[in-house]
Amino acid sequence: MKVTVVGAGNVGATCADVLATREIANEIVLLDIKEGFAEGKALDIWQTAPINLYDSRTVGCTNDYARTADSDVVVITSGLPRKPGMSRDDLIATNAGIVKTVTENVVKHSPNAIIIVVSNPLDVMTYCAYLNANMPSSRVFGMAGVLDTARYRAFLAEELNVSPKDIQAVLMGGHGDTMVPLPRYTTVAGIPVTELIDEARLNDIIERTKFGGGEIVKLLGTSAWYAPGAAAAQMVEAVVRDQKRIFPVCAWLQGEYGFSDIYLGVPVVLGKNGIEKIIELQLNEAERALLADSAEAVKSVMDVLDNMNANA
Repeated sequence: MKVTVVGAGNVGATCADVLATREIANEIVLLDIKEGFAEGKALDIWQTAPINLYDSRTVGCTNDYARTADSDVVVITSGLPRKPGMSRDDLIATNAGIVKTVTENVVKHSPNAIIIVVSNPLDVMTYCAYLNANMPSSRVFGMAGVLDTARYRAFLAEELNVSPKDIQAVLMGGHGDTMVPLPRYTTVAGIPVTELIDEARLNDIIERTKFGGGEIVKLLGTSAWYAPGAAAAQMVEAVVRDQKRIFPVCAWLQGEYGFSDIYLGVPVVLGKNGIEKIIELQLNEAERALLADSAEAVKSVMDVLDNMNANA
């Protein structure tokens, strides 16, 4: 198995490191546009193999997509962070250009690859990759919900003083402050979380989850990378090992939940074919309203990209 990670920054390098350490692929290619950057990161990761006792080989290359040929899965982390004075539209235009170029090069050399997008703004960058990949939407999807539920579960584990291994949760909607955590589908060793924590405290944790990325930016001055990188690697593992894991991912909806032509976070079954099934939960009225609000926010950002493409 061969996996390529495009973008050797903090998230991409962390993803490659987790993939290697857990021996999820025989070969992991790290690609970046900065001369020598991916090569250096890949070499550093490879030199941990004798220490961590694994065989996966990590190699790096500078903008050489031929080196990524015949990848089974490609993770796209490329893009710039939002800088002071940069509008949302500026960020979309810049990163859409990057994701478009990356996707076209990836598909050229690995036409059968499954593409997992991590670049921000997540929902619209996944849409951008889909527009340029010319492949079924089941093979192009985004990493958001795996990270967001991890944060949610970590906060709950801390609050309840229990193992995070025992906490299961579902989260839907866009990646950002309109995400929709679902307490009704959150359990601790099978016990509904609502039986273990009062509503006010649970709502506080949900709010913290919505702004989980921003909390880390305030502390570090930059965005997170350990959890996002590990989340992307977990999705790769589900595909490579055909695990049929149920994860919330950013998926292309065509009528599910009453939405069409939109990339939105929903629970799916992930396996060797990518998204093998979209799971439709029976949402109550309040949950449907929150999801509709989130979808509206995501669609407005997708419209920005559509307008840019129309005027290009």
